[in-house]
Formats: sequence, structure tokens, C-alpha cells
Amino acid sequence: MHIRLRIKEILDEKGKSNYWLSQQLGMCYRNYNNIVTNKTSAVRFETLEKLCEILDVPVSELFEQIYDNEE
Repeated sequence: MHIRLRIKEILDEKGKSNYWLSQQLGMCYRNYNNIVTNKTSAVRFETLEKLCEILDVPVSELFEQIYDNEE
């Protein structure tokens, strides 16, 4: 099992773009892209709080558990 962020899915549901979110976060694109594509091993609490606020979702909606047999 591992945990992944659902940012792409949430953006799609809300009709928002990656560019829009990266601008809202004020984060360099490389770091932003690593988070959105789940290519990072850690995310700061501050970043999670900003994501929840900007996307207007509870923190629980940002995450998804993936079990090894689902991949």
C-alpha cells in the first residue's frame, strides 16, 4: 500500500488547470510538478494547508490509498 495525492483529479472536478494552481501556490514549477505527479516523498504541512484552502477541500480528500494489487 502507498498513499498518493489526488490533486489532478480535484483540479479536473473543479475545472481548474495546473497553471492556475501553481500560480495560487506561488511555488516553483518543478516543486509543484513533483507534488502533483506524486514524485515526492514529503510534502510540508504548510503546503497541504494551502492546497486545502485554495482547492476548498478537506485534507482527507487530497489523499488516496493505493493497494499494491490495484496498480
